[in-house]
Amino acid sequence: MLVLFETPAGFALFKVLDEGKLSKVEDLWKDFSTAESARQVVKLKAFSKFENTSEALEAATLLIDGKASKGLRKFLRAHCGKDTLAVADSKLGNAIKEKLQIDCVHNNAVMELMRGVRNQLTELISGLAVQDMAPMSLGLSHSLSRYKLKFSAEKVDTMIVQAIGLLDDLDKELNTYAMRVREWYGWHFPELTKIIQDNIQYARAVKLMGDRVNAASLDFSEILPEEVEAELKEASVISMGTEIGELDLANIRELCDQVLSLSEYRAQLFDYLKSRMNTIAPNLTALVGELVGARLIAHGGSLLNLAKQPGSTVQILGAEKALFRALKTKHATPKYGLIYHASLIGQAAPKFKGKISRSLAAKSALAIRCDALGDGQDNTMGLENRAKLEARLRNLEGKELGRFGGSAKGKPKIEAYDKDRKKGAGGLITPAKTYNPSADSVIGQLASSMDEDTQQPSTDKKKEKKEKKEKKKKEKEKNEEDKETLQADGDAAEEPVKKEKKKKKKDSTEDAELQNGDKDAGEKKKKRKKHEEQEEPAEMPSKKKGKKKKSED
Repeated sequence: MLVLFETPAGFALFKVLDEGKLSKVEDLWKDFSTAESARQVVKLKAFSKFENTSEALEAATLLIDGKASKGLRKFLRAHCGKDTLAVADSKLGNAIKEKLQIDCVHNNAVMELMRGVRNQLTELISGLAVQDMAPMSLGLSHSLSRYKLKFSAEKVDTMIVQAIGLLDDLDKELNTYAMRVREWYGWHFPELTKIIQDNIQYARAVKLMGDRVNAASLDFSEILPEEVEAELKEASVISMGTEIGELDLANIRELCDQVLSLSEYRAQLFDYLKSRMNTIAPNLTALVGELVGARLIAHGGSLLNLAKQPGSTVQILGAEKALFRALKTKHATPKYGLIYHASLIGQAAPKFKGKISRSLAAKSALAIRCDALGDGQDNTMGLENRAKLEARLRNLEGKELGRFGGSAKGKPKIEAYDKDRKKGAGGLITPAKTYNPSADSVIGQLASSMDEDTQQPSTDKKKEKKEKKEKKKKEKEKNEEDKETLQADGDAAEEPVKKEKKKKKKDSTEDAELQNGDKDAGEKKKKRKKHEEQEEPAEMPSKKKGKKKKSED
């Protein structure tokens, strides 16, 4: 059996001389109490030395992840053979077994054996002194910790996380203390709350004034403007507040001191946060500001964790409750989270806030990655992206045609309104399009680009309708002509009947006259009858000719 042991100087391979002692795990430590007894249990077979610190760091990091480096694989191929290998990590044993087909062992006996070897390491490996091992292990541990952190000591973002958390706590405490001062001193001078709106100015005025009677003789020019000072002095004379004792005023002044000291410390902390943000995340600070950038880093956990997030996650970071509630109730998801407080989104109109927040989140994600993983310490990228976003905002609001609208490389092409118009001429190449009234249908709007096959049936239907209308008109005209001819025949048949009636009436009248009148009169009437009978046959053929003409028409 062979034992693989890792040291800061390199890999050591020991051969177990007496495997029977591994069965007694409890008494194994006694065999390593001295160097001579340890040499009877294990013996150094081979040693692979690290050439430099980077190689040692690479091997150590791979061992932490349970992987074998190239140097270790070459070393094991050369010296292992078919022997079983005792390793300190089961993951490393599995990796060696898969790649090198070497049987590996990891149990309590192996761990106890490793402990004994570590105790007598300098005695078992010749040429490795204690004074050499200490600096090597220290240097390797420092380089390993730096590699695991993956950023320099200057970029420690935990300071930002703590600072922004303390700043939020101070804001809450300041608000509660200031409201307590207003409520407490309001019993004595209630009009002062409306006169002075700022909490810090209120605390300074209360600390300086004390009792409201002293307001008339004091000078507030260093704290308040002239107008507010005059109003305060007028209100102090006619105030409706109750009287207050000296002890109460002393406690109120102490509370005012606390408010003022907290406000001063908050200003110092904000300056510290500004400086840390400008050194750690300059591009993110240029885009969204110090406070919003610090809150994003604190919410993400660290700058490196935030760099792993896409732009869509950065956009809604801080609005997780609203997001999951919207997904659960199947409503619209939120458009912004902590990034809403950035100055660029505050400048945008309400209808453009969603678009600007999406663009700002995408640029912020790039800026975070540049700050976390880039080598540069300047904020040129953040300033360029901010200029592009401001130009996009102006473009959306119609203040300027987008110079940066389509892409940052050049101006977007603006197409001419009349594509068919000739250059330098007033006429059109193609005729103007006519208005299509069929597109106004509300029930089913026709597509603008219809094929010619679909348009032909509509034209055929129109022709059929026109033909039917013409046929109906012709039939109506024929019916009217037939009616006119029938009426004309009826009139011609009624005329001889009327004449016969007239004749009978005349005959009856003539008979009466003959009986009563003279004979001369009778003769005259007979002549008249004969004359009328001669005229009747001449009129009959002329009427028949008129009827024939009407029928021909």
